[in-house]
Amino acid sequence: MPDNPPHSRAAGKTRDRTVARTVYDTLRRRILDLDLVPDTTLSRTELAKDFQVSLTPLRDALQLLEQDGLVRIFPQSRTLVTRIDRRDLLETHFLRVAAETEVVRRLARRPDMPALKTARACLDKQTVLVARPGRMDRFSDLDRQFHLALFEGVGMGNVHAMLQRKLGSILRCQRLDLPSPGKLQEIVAGHKDILDRIEAADPEGAAGAMRAHLSGSISRVSALRNKFPDYFVAED
Repeated sequence: MPDNPPHSRAAGKTRDRTVARTVYDTLRRRILDLDLVPDTTLSRTELAKDFQVSLTPLRDALQLLEQDGLVRIFPQSRTLVTRIDRRDLLETHFLRVAAETEVVRRLARRPDMPALKTARACLDKQTVLVARPGRMDRFSDLDRQFHLALFEGVGMGNVHAMLQRKLGSILRCQRLDLPSPGKLQEIVAGHKDILDRIEAADPEGAAGAMRAHLSGSISRVSALRNKFPDYFVAED
């Protein structure tokens, strides 16, 4: 008998993919939450020890993060968390606005009540957290759940997943902006306006509310760059 029968090799590959996904999800979350700030060096040896994994799934996880634009791998050297790129911000913002305004237009024309109920529950929880600025990680989770619920309401959950892979720069920029005075209230007000317009069967009003909601942090990019210059790619 062969030392490694086909079913054993297949099981090993499946296990590696599962481990790689877990490492990817954890590191991605830490980068987006700015626990791992731009220019942080990610040591494969240290990460393998921390996650108690072999180098193969770790390499796969880092490659996925590089595809997301969140790290840059220097072969035989090091891996760095990337800085926020303003050009990438503007391009992905354009993509996000196009997708999310169409989502709410469709929902306003044909509301999906379970999805709207989920989104409203997220909004209610965020409203409570406005008075608890120490719970920003939870607030951010609810923000992602709110937008996911809208996508799922029009049967576009997979589009949301694909879009999220593109939004690394935007999500980090938003995380920097979250502690700004009035930011939490602004997000809650934006979510409420979006849902109210959808429930009023106002497609263009819902699209306008979504466009205004998504423009918040983008409109403050210059101020954020001045406040956190080491987090952004230097411009000529």
